[in-house]
Amino acid sequence: MSSFVLLVLLLLILVALLVVGGVAYIAHRHPAFATPLMVATGAAAVLVACLGVIATVR
Repeated sequence: MSSFVLLVLLLLILVALLVVGGVAYIAHRHPAFATPLMVATGAAAVLVACLGVIATVR
């Protein structure tokens, strides 16, 4: 892998961790949002899984 690809992967991982941390913080501070956030997180997980399958096939 080139260093550019590794840098992009690192930045993608850091952004994903930031988003997950933000969602956890919102769910902790506002318990009423916990269920909609779980649905959104589940949908994002399914989307990432589908994109992962597409990326590995190509």
